[in-house]
Amino acid sequence: MRADRRIRTVNPERVLPAAETTPDVGGGWDDVSMPQSAPSSVMVGRDADLAEVRRLFDGVREGLPAAVLVEGEAGIGKSRLLREFAGEIARTADVHIGWCLDLGASRTPYGPLTGILRSIVASMGVDRVRESVGIGAEALGMLLPELVSTPTDRERTSPERLRDAIASLIEAAAERVPQVLVVEDLHWADESTLAILSFLLRALGRGRILLLITCRTDDVRRGDAVSRFIGEATRSRLLERLTLERLDARAVRELAEQITGQPMTQAAVDRMQERAEGVPFFVEEIAGCTKGPLPDSLRDLLLSRFDRLGDDARRVVQVASGAERPLSHPLILRLVDLPEERLDEAIREATRSGILVVVDDDYRFRHALLREAVHDDLLPGERARLHRAYAETLEAQCAGSDTGDAAALAYHWQLAQDDRRALIAAAQAMRHAKARYAFASAARFGEMVLELWPQVPDAADAVGVDRLDLLLVLGSVLRNAGDGERALAVANLAFDEIDPETVDPRQHARLLRNKALYLVNLGRLGAIPLLQEALTIAEERLDDEVFRAELLNHLASRHMISGDRAEALRLADEAERAAAGAESTDQLSVAANVRGGSLAHLGEVEAGVREYERARVLAAGTSAEMRYRVNYSDLLTLLGRYREAVEIAEEGLRRARELRVERTSGSIMVQNMIAPLLELGEIDRVEEMLSRDFVQGTLRVFRMYMSMTRVCALAWRGRSAEAEELMQEWLPAFLETGESERQIWYDRVTMIVAVAQSAGRPQAALDTILEMLQDDRPALLHQRRLMLEGGALIAELRAEGAEVGAASEILRAAWTAQPPQLQGDAWSLILDALLDPRPESVDAALHRADGDDVPITFRVVLRLERGRMLVHAGDRAAATVVLDEATAIADQLGHAQLQAAVTRFASDAGLRAANGPVATGAADAESLTARERQVLELIAEGLSNRQIGERLFISVKTVSVHVSAVLRKLGVSTRTEAALAHQNPGFSATRQPAVVR
Repeated sequence: MRADRRIRTVNPERVLPAAETTPDVGGGWDDVSMPQSAPSSVMVGRDADLAEVRRLFDGVREGLPAAVLVEGEAGIGKSRLLREFAGEIARTADVHIGWCLDLGASRTPYGPLTGILRSIVASMGVDRVRESVGIGAEALGMLLPELVSTPTDRERTSPERLRDAIASLIEAAAERVPQVLVVEDLHWADESTLAILSFLLRALGRGRILLLITCRTDDVRRGDAVSRFIGEATRSRLLERLTLERLDARAVRELAEQITGQPMTQAAVDRMQERAEGVPFFVEEIAGCTKGPLPDSLRDLLLSRFDRLGDDARRVVQVASGAERPLSHPLILRLVDLPEERLDEAIREATRSGILVVVDDDYRFRHALLREAVHDDLLPGERARLHRAYAETLEAQCAGSDTGDAAALAYHWQLAQDDRRALIAAAQAMRHAKARYAFASAARFGEMVLELWPQVPDAADAVGVDRLDLLLVLGSVLRNAGDGERALAVANLAFDEIDPETVDPRQHARLLRNKALYLVNLGRLGAIPLLQEALTIAEERLDDEVFRAELLNHLASRHMISGDRAEALRLADEAERAAAGAESTDQLSVAANVRGGSLAHLGEVEAGVREYERARVLAAGTSAEMRYRVNYSDLLTLLGRYREAVEIAEEGLRRARELRVERTSGSIMVQNMIAPLLELGEIDRVEEMLSRDFVQGTLRVFRMYMSMTRVCALAWRGRSAEAEELMQEWLPAFLETGESERQIWYDRVTMIVAVAQSAGRPQAALDTILEMLQDDRPALLHQRRLMLEGGALIAELRAEGAEVGAASEILRAAWTAQPPQLQGDAWSLILDALLDPRPESVDAALHRADGDDVPITFRVVLRLERGRMLVHAGDRAAATVVLDEATAIADQLGHAQLQAAVTRFASDAGLRAANGPVATGAADAESLTARERQVLELIAEGLSNRQIGERLFISVKTVSVHVSAVLRKLGVSTRTEAALAHQNPGFSATRQPAVVR
């Protein structure tokens, strides 16, 4: 590591020169030249805040990433705090700074990120970056052209690859030296930046990375994108928040005396505290007015320095207030129109007054509040003329190039009140953002175009696209941005404006298809009629078999998901014929995919598997390939072929890594991997994967799948209250989507059953399964696992003395009604043994349960049933052995409900498993190590292993080892019992129920 490591920054963008493609909004603190009246040389009143940032950095240096939001009102000292911290660590870390710009509604896509990434590339070197991110360099080339020899071909990359490449670049840099990424002024962030930050908070689970974000809280509106980002990141415990408070009277005195160089009377301090209210920036401004009367208002205070300037300096400052970023000397010379010598004197006066500062040879305001005050003081005509001058200058510099900063142009032309040129710039900004996968920003510019459209008579000619095409693009952009509701609203607006008799048939069919997909993404009914109408138009008015095949496949997929397998097969066959002559075989792969799923759900499992193999072979593009892996691994899980399902999903993840989309498209594959892993009992691995929530910003249906799995994992651990709360949050969505998607309907049933079991309500769980069997809609493979669980519930209820004969007959009839290929397997043998338990049938079932392709919980369920039979027969020694095995397996699985069931039965029967827990007291707790006591305290708080690891800065695996030791030393079998033992030293696992109800 170099001994002279400094804060690395990239020059903030001025007005974009034609040679560059994206505005860098990186910038540094270390080279800021401050006047005598600027901030003090010693920071005051922030020792505790600085210590907290240092604490986080200490963890980062040990490999535990951290993120903190430094928030507070304007002028409170957020940037000053981080500047102080950056100065401390300049020799031990790379610090990269990016700024969000005040562009109103025209915020630049990826505003601060481009500067940060360019700074990292400068630190690592282009060759090392290319080596580190592999094919992701092509995606990064969309933001950093210096990484590629030719402009990036958008068709050869994807939004997923771009996001993954950004994360990979940061991780690669962190392998060399700790990385501190600073995002200034989050309150001005564009939506695309927020989306990337949200992704990075979840994706960067390892490495020496500290993300520091500043935000002016008084500029964050309730419900806006920034507010939602902060709320979601905080609720998910991805972002710590450090709120800077106002200075007390002692700190105000210290700060003011540093600035004035003179001691202050108590009366003067009181008067300053009353006016500044402890805000450091206002203290500085008031301290600069000590030789004259104090201004009456905050606005007058901010303008007091400005009012004391000469005419030339005032003109320079007014011109600078129109810039949303630092200004170069040639640009300010051109805009101010003064002789160079007079300009130099004017700038010198403005900097000496503490209004402007010099940063990397550019000019900027010392504080954004000063710029805002000067800009707001302009008359409307002055403001319009100023922004017209900026816009014209920017256009002139970018003439003949498509690399201009369209976002800044749209901002300046709007403030110049030139609607036509603002419309043109907004349309160009939308195209530019969309081309770089900044969909949320593109949507904002698209909506700006719609707002300006009525004000421009020749709008279509001006932007080179008609209104319907604009609406089609905007709807697609909104969908890709994850805003399905607004996408649907735009589609409905388009339908309101078209005449079906005269509209271009291709546009009409596309609009119908798009609206259908928006409804699907939102989990709502209505997609099938729209797709059918689009198909009719395509067949009657278009000569495009590939488009027709696409529509047929969409329609076939919807019918399959709704349970109409026969119609799905018919449409898939037709799609295959239509796509036979296509250049790409992807539509053929999709058709085979639909056929495979439909056949399997009809009971023709072997034929379905063969179709999935065809889908794999025919998949030419990554989308078709990933679709095969997602759907086929899902089928294998439904059939109980868990090891195979995990292998297919892992292959998909490996492929996602090769394509650099592991943390994006690959996240959907993670869900298909989690489901079989849970059935295999790998709960620790499941929880670790769930902790990396990459589906947060994806389509609602994917978030629903992941939420169902979370509920099941919580139920597994015995955290029934949390599972119930999460389920209730999502039930309305499951009810709505379940009307059109049978899998979601079954997932709702699965959640309800899991929560009821975890809460100790086996009868309610069984009733839910019996109610499912009464549903007269098509039955899918999903109900097999639920019927098997019904057998376990019947065995439990029978042991409690409940009447289960009728329920057993209903389950048996439903099972035997399945197609022949689904009969006679291990699951059939196990269900029969649970419904009609006999020693030989239970032993045979137990032998099959100990093999593959059976949910691992049935190893405990069947041993418990066998133990009951042995106790009833009087063979207590054999029963003890069986229950010992059941206890060991349940403990290994960490399945709270099964652990409690075995413990309860053994206690009721007067037995203890040979190596089972024994009664303990407070003395056992004394044997815990200091670290184990910390872990126990956090268990009692209800924290998960991942959350304990974050709190103690240790790995999840290490936490798991400590938890096991705590349980062993306390002589308890569950986290709930450990928490009770911590809260009540007299608690004994042999005298209390294992699950608190």
